[in-house]
Amino acid sequence: MQIQGQIVDIENRKIYSGEITIENGKISSIIEKKHEVKNYILPGFIDAHIHIESSMLVPSEFAKIAVLHGTVGTISDPHEIANVLGTAGVHFMIDNGKKVSFKFHFGAPSCVPATFFETAGAVIDSNQIAALMASPDIYYLSEMMNYPGVLFDDDEVLKKIAWAKHYNKPVDGHAPGLRGAPIEKYIAAGISTDHECFTYDEAAEKLSLGMKVLIREGSAAKNFEALIDLLPENYQNMMFCSDDKHPDDLIVGHINLLCAQAVAKGFDVFKVLQMACINPVKHYKMDVGLLQKNDAADFIVVEDLSDFKVLKTYINGELVAKNGKSFIKHVEFDKPNNFNTSPKVLSDFEVQSSAKTIRVIEALEGQLITNEIHHSSLLVNEKLVSNTKDDILKMAVVNRYENTPPAIAFIKNFGLKSGAIASSVAHDCHNIVAVGTTDEEICKAVNILIENKGGICVVNGSENKSLVLPVAGIMSDKDGWDTGKLYQEIDAMSKQLGSNLKAPFMTLSFMALLVIPDLKLSDKGLFSGNSFSFVDLEVE
Repeated sequence: MQIQGQIVDIENRKIYSGEITIENGKISSIIEKKHEVKNYILPGFIDAHIHIESSMLVPSEFAKIAVLHGTVGTISDPHEIANVLGTAGVHFMIDNGKKVSFKFHFGAPSCVPATFFETAGAVIDSNQIAALMASPDIYYLSEMMNYPGVLFDDDEVLKKIAWAKHYNKPVDGHAPGLRGAPIEKYIAAGISTDHECFTYDEAAEKLSLGMKVLIREGSAAKNFEALIDLLPENYQNMMFCSDDKHPDDLIVGHINLLCAQAVAKGFDVFKVLQMACINPVKHYKMDVGLLQKNDAADFIVVEDLSDFKVLKTYINGELVAKNGKSFIKHVEFDKPNNFNTSPKVLSDFEVQSSAKTIRVIEALEGQLITNEIHHSSLLVNEKLVSNTKDDILKMAVVNRYENTPPAIAFIKNFGLKSGAIASSVAHDCHNIVAVGTTDEEICKAVNILIENKGGICVVNGSENKSLVLPVAGIMSDKDGWDTGKLYQEIDAMSKQLGSNLKAPFMTLSFMALLVIPDLKLSDKGLFSGNSFSFVDLEVE
């Protein structure tokens, strides 16, 4: 098979009229040849760090949509399903991904659970990490969220890193805001990347110390604008990633959108494509071709080098997408889960108090970090309730693995004027997290998810809408486009109730993520990421 076009040789910084010959899934020759075809041929895009589970799709359904945008492979951290199902969840992701023509590269989750200040469905210790790292299906040690464990020489943490080194596989980082001597020690432990930088100076410091920095632009966390000006001088040590991509956003675009944004800002197209196509493959030793003779025939055809409209995507020489149509077929798969809590009652969400002031989580648009603020309480019959006037809403986290009382806190910036929203996609342990205007609405939303054994939902009086997620309580068993459409409807309904957040459910999913400072809520209570300890809801 021969394919003609303008061939983009990224590393040699040239574009020429040529022809590619494919035999047995590999590129047998690339020659310069004059022709009239104006389209551009380049290596496929790579998402350098993503949790496939956050798309609410199993890998095979994720691949169907991703190839439309020219993505041919991912560096995938199965941390989310591992927190629910342990190593069995990791193997589910690997096995499902192998059923389709797409190059998933999974890591071994390093922090399951991320902390012991919350309840997860499983624990992955250093012995299990050793077994995973020995597998050819595992390419790296996933993000080391437990940076305090690295800094204080925790034996179990260091053993996990040592196993990655033993098998000569990279170790991914996760150290938001870490600077100075602490980040130097963290890097010295062998950790090579970070996707959590949220300021230019932080990323510049990490780059200067030899760390590779990923520019993240996901559904909730958006750091592109803060970091992109580092590209010209640091492109050889940078990559693009989405980290978490909800299904409606994935339908719109993927890494191709970041390339278009960067080029629109005037950055050199070869440097942009180096980050998007080349660097991840080399850093992680991915089984992905780079448009060279004898490489696997993994490449894309785009209309131009500005908008990066994808016309065709090839993986191992197979045409997997063309002009907006995906040729990846649906495959059958099991639906493993771990959901063992009983329905809740209204009194579970009531908080007796006489406090005049309470601690409040301040959610921030486009960020995973939060602030701790103090606000006057609203008491009704000596019970703390939501204050819709000041946008201080009650929040609950419900343990989904066993029957325990819900943990209660308050949060600002969700903006709901009525109703409630809830999700069992709640990083990292994936307990149920809910925010609402009344205890009744919160209780109703939580019980819908318990009945469905996972999902997201929005309720408003007698009206409710749900997306059921029966695979580990975090992924759909349905088609990606159907899942994305229903998600859009639920997202729109939450905004009709008053939320001004661009992605309220994605933001909600991070409000129980204790390893990102500052104030968060686990199923065990209100937690400060700065002091790494539980704190009281009541201030005075």
